[in-house]
Amino acid sequence: MRLTEEVRRTAQEIAAEARWVRIDESALGAVDRAPPPQLDPDAHYLEGSEEDVATFLVCLDTINFGSGWWPTIRKRPGMSGYFTMATGLAERFRAHGAWTPAELRAMRTEEIADVLGQPRDHELMALYAQALRALGRWLGERTVLEAVAEAAGSAERLAEDLVTGMAMFDDRGFYKRAQIVASDLALAGVARFRDLDRLTIFADNLVPHVLRCDGVLVYEERLARHIDAERLLRFGPQEREIRACAVHACELIAKRLGVSAHTLDHWLWQRGQAPEYKARPRHRCRNVYY
Repeated sequence: MRLTEEVRRTAQEIAAEARWVRIDESALGAVDRAPPPQLDPDAHYLEGSEEDVATFLVCLDTINFGSGWWPTIRKRPGMSGYFTMATGLAERFRAHGAWTPAELRAMRTEEIADVLGQPRDHELMALYAQALRALGRWLGERTVLEAVAEAAGSAERLAEDLVTGMAMFDDRGFYKRAQIVASDLALAGVARFRDLDRLTIFADNLVPHVLRCDGVLVYEERLARHIDAERLLRFGPQEREIRACAVHACELIAKRLGVSAHTLDHWLWQRGQAPEYKARPRHRCRNVYY
């Protein structure tokens, strides 16, 4: 079974047996079309060479997790946790250029913490350093674009290569970050893939939150109270139901709108930046996958 097929099958099976989350199919029409997806040119390093931009994006997606820790980090004024991390990394690339694979393999917690403007003893920084060292080992002596080229123009194969090569990408049944790498590279124009439409949504905690706010996802009362009280959710069945139902609901919505699931993901993610969505608590789960 290929990676994206596994995600779709996993999501459908979990949604069919879900106890804490259900999809209200009558609300699927609440999701509207939006402008084409694009990367923010301030928060993302997009002005360098193709190799340096690709390296930036793969490094960013390697540490594109930690939403369960966002309430504990130093956010930049007016920025979310994600944009705080992306901006810090972009500033480092603008000032000093891209890390080499050898530099990634030698990444220290203190270095990435300073780059991102975070306390050196924050546990998330140690996880980021570990993830970047793993990226350096996966690259070996290859450049990022050389590693991407080995996927032979297949976004799905690139995702499978990342999952096979790095444990922190092995988000079993969802593969959020492994899938988003090809999407980001394509949005930046530094790589082309013939099968981007095979990708699913990038299952995290924001897209399900948007779907919940829009009435598409309905949470069991105790789960809803737990999340609304801003209590951490354990990594396990409940958060898997939330993400699986989001994936399956988005498959249904994408079919109705005639768009790819990964395009729909960008629409919903951008929608989630609006104040009315940020004002309501979303589920928080501490893990290395989202």
